[in-house]
Amino acid sequence: MSNTGRPSPEEIILYTKDPTTKIATITFNRPDYLNAPTSAARLRYADLLRAATVDNDVKVVVIRGVGDDLGSGADLPEFMEGRDDPSARLAELRLEDDGVGDVTYPPTGTFRNGATISAWYANVAAGNRPLQELKKISIVEAKGYCYGWHFYQCADADLVISSQDALFGHPSFRYYGWGPRMWTWVQMMGLRKFQEMVFTGRPFTAAEMYDCNFLNKVVPREQLEAEVDKYARSCARNRPVDTVFQQKMFFEIFKQQQGEYMGSLLAAFFESMGSGAVNDGDDFDMNEAIQRGLGEAVNDNDLRFPPEFRLSKSNRARDGDA
Repeated sequence: MSNTGRPSPEEIILYTKDPTTKIATITFNRPDYLNAPTSAARLRYADLLRAATVDNDVKVVVIRGVGDDLGSGADLPEFMEGRDDPSARLAELRLEDDGVGDVTYPPTGTFRNGATISAWYANVAAGNRPLQELKKISIVEAKGYCYGWHFYQCADADLVISSQDALFGHPSFRYYGWGPRMWTWVQMMGLRKFQEMVFTGRPFTAAEMYDCNFLNKVVPREQLEAEVDKYARSCARNRPVDTVFQQKMFFEIFKQQQGEYMGSLLAAFFESMGSGAVNDGDDFDMNEAIQRGLGEAVNDNDLRFPPEFRLSKSNRARDGDA
């Protein structure tokens, strides 16, 4: 346990590898918090993937979550705490003890206060898009909630095998309006369907995401691990590590030709402008929600939507009109 009271990065992000099969596994291990990574855990995740790119003992990286869900996104309470704690932002930027001397984070009220951290999220080292530079094959095992940051990993992976009960989307569309990886998602899903996800804020089912060409395969939950293992072993046995590295270079160049990184920079800019948006009367207000209790406010807002549009599985099961 870290000195913040939250689990350490090593506890949240587990890593194993088998040099015999050349398959490594990254496991999100915080099921009591829906596998939400802390900022430090995201940095560890980025470092592990950078190491896997170099490691001659790794050809395939499988990414999965402990419990019922892949994950529901980042640790939002920690993020909100960081708004008032410059030292937390410096730590996330790896500047708190970096031999660079005393650093003062841009103060609240400046454009740079939000833009600095938003721009950092477009950097591979920040842990939001490290799969884009992984030169090994990545396979995500999707199940349950696949929201927010975990949705990023699904879109950025090479292959995604999903259980039938999985739900995909980003709560930010409902509560803020933007997500750092929107350029990639619109390319993966297609303009028409992604616009529906953004404008309604509703999650999409595994069947819908398969129809959008977002998923490689959908199977019953009880078959998921075996199916992922079958794909991982097939990829690991197919071509040598050198060939995989070359293949990934080809796909990386293709995605950059599509503007993958430019899209992250563009989304970061729009996120930085979020404070300029004015609520329309009864819209969800993040500052008010923090004051009354974020979890309660988010749940109440979720119930305003039709059951099949709700983000919470328990709320989706509740009857009644929005």
